[in-house]
Amino acid sequence: MSKPQHPGDAHGGGSRLKPGGSLPAQTAASGADPADGPGPATGADLATGAGPASGADVLTGDDLASGADVATGADLAEGAGAVGRLADSVRRLQDQLQRAQAEADGRALVDLACGILVERLSCSPVEAAAQLDTLAEQSGLSTLELAADLVNQATRDKIADVAREFVTDAVQPARASVGLRLRSAEAGALAAGDAQSVAQSILQHALAPLGAVAVAIWAAHADQSLSLAGSAGFTEEEPARWRHVPPGVPTPARRALDERATVSYDMLAEAALPSIGLREVGGGRVAVPAGAGGRIIGVLEICWPNRLPEQSQSIERQVQVLAELCAIALESHSADEDPRSKEPTDPRLTELLDLTDGLNDPCLVLQPLLDTADTPADFLIRHVNASFVDFAGRPRNAIAGALLLDAYPLAAEPGGLFEKVEHVLATGEPFRTERMRLAAVVDTIALTTQAQVSISRQGNHVLVVLRLEDGTPKVASLLQHAQRLGRIGGFEENFLTGDIAWNETLFELHGLLPTAEPIPLEHLAAHVHPDDAHSIGRFLRSLLHHQRPASTAFRLQRADSVARHIRVVAEPVLDDNLRVTAVRGAYQDVSAQHWTEVALAATRDQLAQSQQETAERNRLALRLQHAIMPPSHGPVDLHNLSVAVRYRPAEKDHLVGGDWYDAVALPSGQVLLCVGDVAGHGIEAATGMVALRNALRGLATTGAGPAQLLAWLNTVTHHLTDNVTATAVCGLYDPGSRQLRWARAGHLPPVLMREGKAATLPKLGGILLGAVPQATYEEGHTQLETGDTLLMYTDGLIERRDRSVQDSLESLLQVARKPRQLGREGYLEDQLDHLLRYTNADTDDDTCLIGVTVR
Repeated sequence: MSKPQHPGDAHGGGSRLKPGGSLPAQTAASGADPADGPGPATGADLATGAGPASGADVLTGDDLASGADVATGADLAEGAGAVGRLADSVRRLQDQLQRAQAEADGRALVDLACGILVERLSCSPVEAAAQLDTLAEQSGLSTLELAADLVNQATRDKIADVAREFVTDAVQPARASVGLRLRSAEAGALAAGDAQSVAQSILQHALAPLGAVAVAIWAAHADQSLSLAGSAGFTEEEPARWRHVPPGVPTPARRALDERATVSYDMLAEAALPSIGLREVGGGRVAVPAGAGGRIIGVLEICWPNRLPEQSQSIERQVQVLAELCAIALESHSADEDPRSKEPTDPRLTELLDLTDGLNDPCLVLQPLLDTADTPADFLIRHVNASFVDFAGRPRNAIAGALLLDAYPLAAEPGGLFEKVEHVLATGEPFRTERMRLAAVVDTIALTTQAQVSISRQGNHVLVVLRLEDGTPKVASLLQHAQRLGRIGGFEENFLTGDIAWNETLFELHGLLPTAEPIPLEHLAAHVHPDDAHSIGRFLRSLLHHQRPASTAFRLQRADSVARHIRVVAEPVLDDNLRVTAVRGAYQDVSAQHWTEVALAATRDQLAQSQQETAERNRLALRLQHAIMPPSHGPVDLHNLSVAVRYRPAEKDHLVGGDWYDAVALPSGQVLLCVGDVAGHGIEAATGMVALRNALRGLATTGAGPAQLLAWLNTVTHHLTDNVTATAVCGLYDPGSRQLRWARAGHLPPVLMREGKAATLPKLGGILLGAVPQATYEEGHTQLETGDTLLMYTDGLIERRDRSVQDSLESLLQVARKPRQLGREGYLEDQLDHLLRYTNADTDDDTCLIGVTVR
């Protein structure tokens, strides 16, 4: 059977300018139109040593490789030297671009890891970034590798599963972190504007370390044809030859689709199958179906330069994860049609398209659609360039070919984009503004942004160049991904106008047609299970009466009798008079999660038994906690110190925590003062607290300083407990010199009260206990005076959900500065009670508070 003609061959290849303005190879080689001189060399030509030599002759890469006698003497030396310098510059710029892209993907990973640390450690983003750097340095990992590990631990998705399997694989211990490579590829893919960028990201981050040199992403169509959605690693001309593969052509991608399974070839050159890049990369091939939502919508094809390396189970899992990333890209960014495949008859339009594709800013080429009066009724979006990113998150192919007012209906507002484009078309006067409001409607929700806009008339078309001011396109794209994957529907209800806005997902969740009337919040109780009506009542009271964000879960009763378990979260919108004018929020279908939870309990008796056992464990933990740390203790005299303690348990019984304290005189004559907080709640936290408290008391008898004690306690926490992490502050007081030596492990610093003033002690360096096998801690020295009061506490005393830790700490200092009567009996206990009463923490966490007064 003769080899099928590739679509790229049908166009002749040399009849027009290539993107970027370079002459096609046939035109340049033939020396057409010598009056114009040789055509400019492209980046690919310079990188391979090709380019103009002298006169009308062109020195190609093949000439250099074969040593063809195309130039002689000084001409060849001078031309080769110039070309070589230009080629070095191109390669250097390409390397810089790749490094910049890798750094951008890496920053996305680091930001995600910092967010996890902010949530877990209740610290600021700056502190989280510093903590991440410290952990990376002490663990011997790069910041990116540690960030990938943290994300893997937090997400527990397929990438995390692959990373954990690879850690136990002793065959490849020298390879870079699988989690880091896959997370970097995922970050690049989610931030990519099209499948082409996705292909480049997964090749650079995930496949190149496996020895692969090229990758292709194929989109499958209903007529059994394939189109090349994205590729990386091939020469510049190769993707154009494989833009479209007709039905019936037996390629590796076609076979993977037909068999709905991964297919591999030890050497594709020996398999007698055509495919992209076969003449350049004839080595091993793997084709993996890419599916989304139970549908196979494309194929990921991976190319190796030599024979296919051994495909271990770990590598197969990695490739499957990458195929899922490709499926997301294909679903979000359908393969863009090559604008030059339409063969526009107007050569000026061809030049205009080439111009826009060479610009880095997003561009739209608009074609006026005239009515009977020869005035534009609308504009056809004839072309969008490769840099175009819709700020509403829609793929380029959803914008190209649409009408301007269909894609951006709010552009018709007075003084908007449509009016400016119409004026430029009529007068030919260019228009430019530094700020223009752009708006679009997606799922009945209006999205807006600000942009620099430049509009000019180009022949019979209008060119619009946009430069967005913020990251709105990326945020909108990620938001659409989140809503699609999480089955989330957004809404907004305006109480002043009565308008209710729902997106399409919300109509689907309620089983309503898109033309149906949305359900107001006040009528929501009539559409839920009767047993859940009280939950809706509490939800609305919190939202409308208390004017604070609220959430609840309920069983939705739909008209089609389909049961749905829904979670709703909303927040009020207040005017200047603090009146609720609107409510906005989201509904999420959590039915799958609910039925999964139901399936975990075989019978109602087993569930009741499990609840009883949990209650017993909580009561045991509470008794254990109160036995070691009673709610009040003191005052106790330790040498020249008066020590009083307050312990406030969590408001909910099931939130038994791991807060602990200790104040004891040591054989050395010093006084040990410490406070700590074990992460988590329940019996595990309580037993961890007991272990750490007793370990520190035993270690303190060695006479070591507080920094050394915390270093030892970190080793105990990491190696001798079951995944326990904790924060602590440890102090040693010398009664003779009245000097306090202290250190902290990720804990809030103590507060010193002196002569009506209150301030925190210096924030010494030290990571939380149990995070790394070995750690060092900074030690501070503070000279205390008679009448001084030192406060040591856990975060349950000050932590609030609506403010930062620094703001909460400042609020504590203001309460502590309130004048109290010094010197009287019971002053210290009264001071502690005062602090517990007026510090307005709201996290329902345990609280330990130690007050120490120097007599």
